[in-house]
Amino acid sequence: MKRPPARGELSAAVGSALERPPGTAHLPDSRTVAASDPYGDDLHLALALCYELHYRGFDAVADTWEWDPELLRFRAALEHAFLGALRADVPGPDDVDTLLDGLLVEPADGDGVSHFLCDKGEPWHLREYAAQRSLYHLKEADPHLWVVPRLWGQAKAGMMAVEYDEFGAGRADRVHSRLFADLMDDLGLDSAYGRYLGACSRQMLAVNNLMSLFGLHRAHRGALVGHFAWVEVTSSPGSRRLAQALERLEAGRAAVHFYAEHVEADAVHEQVVRHQIVTGLLREEPALAPDVAFGIAATELLEDRLGEHLLSAWRAGESSLFAPL
Repeated sequence: MKRPPARGELSAAVGSALERPPGTAHLPDSRTVAASDPYGDDLHLALALCYELHYRGFDAVADTWEWDPELLRFRAALEHAFLGALRADVPGPDDVDTLLDGLLVEPADGDGVSHFLCDKGEPWHLREYAAQRSLYHLKEADPHLWVVPRLWGQAKAGMMAVEYDEFGAGRADRVHSRLFADLMDDLGLDSAYGRYLGACSRQMLAVNNLMSLFGLHRAHRGALVGHFAWVEVTSSPGSRRLAQALERLEAGRAAVHFYAEHVEADAVHEQVVRHQIVTGLLREEPALAPDVAFGIAATELLEDRLGEHLLSAWRAGESSLFAPL
């Protein structure tokens, strides 16, 4: 994929470094990082550029940049700032079961993004939503797979059961990232991997970066399981509304199919995640309960902020994107 334009000093420094051979970079120090907005465009684009080296990388950038010591030092400073802000903003750790129970309760007067799109969304709203979510869905399940070697017993078995479905149960045409690319094609979007990285809002970048941060560090395996639980437990009702929105606007069979697939699959996954993955992990490592709770709460915080951003922009008749499609 191509690198997007910088959004400030930090992301410009990463982009400039990646134009040179590994081992030659001089990146901003931790004080410069600490002075930037931990939820801002610049920091999160810089972090996204660092993380992408662990996925498919960038055009004309050497693969060996992935483990460049100077880049890793810089990435650690970015992560420290982001995590510090999250720990300050997330309420104190709650009981994991209480948090999961709360996710299962949908208010009768819900007014979130999926409700808006279902009831009154226009084609341009759906296109923007799909472009934003493409950061994750075009590599769906990849960040979560990193936790598998760090689990054992029932948690590992449950995780692999869910991931097997996410990766198409052995069929390339049913891999969920492929299904989302088909959705984008139906909506007239460019389904090339990473195409809209430069267009996405800082709120979406933060949501996407969170799962890479948790996935890449063994120390955050409990938080990644919490993040995964939030995603799977909340997915089915929202997916049903998004499928209805796409049907109402006659978006195309493939577009509807992506979310219709998630209605049934994630209803099953919710049970596996809760009773096998979370329960299995905490049976083996009960000390990770606060980390699981943090993963759930941090995900909810960032998803709520993304939802507020999308709805605020759309209700004002404005684009939610950093750059136009």
